[in-house]
Amino acid sequence: MTRKKILVLCTGNSCRSQIAEGYLRHFTGDKAEIYSAGIETHGVNPRAVAVMKEDGIDISKHTSNNLEEYRDIEFDFVITVCDNAKERCPFFPTKAKKFHHNFPDPAKATGTEDEILQQFRNARKLIKNYCEEFAIENL
Repeated sequence: MTRKKILVLCTGNSCRSQIAEGYLRHFTGDKAEIYSAGIETHGVNPRAVAVMKEDGIDISKHTSNNLEEYRDIEFDFVITVCDNAKERCPFFPTKAKKFHHNFPDPAKATGTEDEILQQFRNARKLIKNYCEEFAIENL
């Protein structure tokens, strides 16, 4: 069985797509190769790393990648996790099935550190549920 190639796309590849990449790797096991990228690269958000660690998933070695780096890969699935990425995603020839879910951006959270981390945890929970269902339904 060939492993499916899945690309998670976001604006800056720092939070939501990184969290989704971590969970998709967790839920798909050896059935898929997971990539994440942004239309821009903002670096991996340290709070995203922290809240994923709370759930037992280490994304500290992830890198923030630009979509251009993956232009030559034949993806089976492309998942956009924010409206901005869906709107700005440049067309590239692909047979990939496209999925879209707009998750709230925890990087835009304001307030105390605890309030900001709670926004990250809320986004993490939504993304985790989505990724688990995606893996069950598509792989």
